[in-house]
Amino acid sequence: MKRPVKRPTKPTTLSRLRVRSLVGDRTRGQVLAGAVVMPCALGRSGMVRRKREGDGGSPLGAFRLRGGAYRPDVFAVRPRSLLPLRPTRPNDGWCDASDDRRYNRPVTLPCPVSTERMWRDDGLYDLVIDLDYNRGPIRPRLGSAIFFHCARPGYTPTEGCVALKRADLARLLRRLGPRTRMRIG
Repeated sequence: MKRPVKRPTKPTTLSRLRVRSLVGDRTRGQVLAGAVVMPCALGRSGMVRRKREGDGGSPLGAFRLRGGAYRPDVFAVRPRSLLPLRPTRPNDGWCDASDDRRYNRPVTLPCPVSTERMWRDDGLYDLVIDLDYNRGPIRPRLGSAIFFHCARPGYTPTEGCVALKRADLARLLRRLGPRTRMRIG
């Protein structure tokens, strides 16, 4: 008797991710992706209702995943995802100057105002996804550069982002798409 040929199943795209903090440590949390639970780092101020530039809080709410970037010198091939991803360049930056018209937008370095470098030596942005926080309309002083990115060893706190171990983020990325929403809180 012949056995039916088992065809590989295409992983389903996740419609939502949930981020919750751990009891007793507001800077550590978990990302719930379907039945999978992964440890994550949160902002140094934990989850906050009223996000402000520089407060170190991860904003409460539900956010679209706008797309992202990856370091081509770290990932030999573009990571698999239904999200738009582009290779990071050494002169990529992100404006965090609240009073500038480029606030909370990607910029090219050098830039005459305060920016965050996207090509980092510490590996945090080897793989980074832009959360749709304060991205349209962009309001000054309400926070910039809120990303889903790679965690530091020991899941030390972020400046307001959500961070996973790079391998977990790369694995999860395969199941993320334009309809995926991340709920923080």
